[in-house]
Amino acid sequence: MPLYEIQHYITLTISQKDELAEAITKIHSTKFTTPRMFVNVHFTPTSTLRTYVGGKPRQGNHIRATVRNGPSRTSEDWNDLTSQLQTAWTSIVGPGLPKLRRSDTEEPDTSLRSVIICGEILGGMEAGFFLPSAGEDGGWIRRNWEAFRERADRGEEEFGDLVTEVRERGLLGEDGDGVGRERREEMELRREQARLEEMMGWGEHA
Repeated sequence: MPLYEIQHYITLTISQKDELAEAITKIHSTKFTTPRMFVNVHFTPTSTLRTYVGGKPRQGNHIRATVRNGPSRTSEDWNDLTSQLQTAWTSIVGPGLPKLRRSDTEEPDTSLRSVIICGEILGGMEAGFFLPSAGEDGGWIRRNWEAFRERADRGEEEFGDLVTEVRERGLLGEDGDGVGRERREEMELRREQARLEEMMGWGEHA
């Protein structure tokens, strides 16, 4: 659903791109209720482009995020998201170099110049499903749950990962798909087994 575009004039290694994509996916999916499968990250090299800041030629590294906006997402949420993205970039790529001079021979600046978040997604479709409004992921997942499971059962790996994630994170709600009920039944069974082992002198009670 969200689209993160990393515009970088410095050269990023494959491992740096992999780490950034994983970090951004984790940040967004845990900050909100968006399943990982629907977090998109693109890398756009800009070293050959002529870019300007304040009317002067200047290159930089930027993250532009196009997201779903809504009343459930506040300015504090966006500021926190921005801070987490900045921290991830600094950890993976580097904090940048001191601005002691500017010349054609200076080392490239690895710092992240800007993070821009745009709430422009009004609707659309991804992987065959219409996109939900911000804050409505839970109901959207429940409405499409059977379709998600069918595609997972057909062997589509990303939907298999999606089904596993939804169950592990409890994104269906307490009783969606019986997940909450199954979890309670499993815990009760374990308690019964523990009581039986204690009575019989088995396991850790032996």
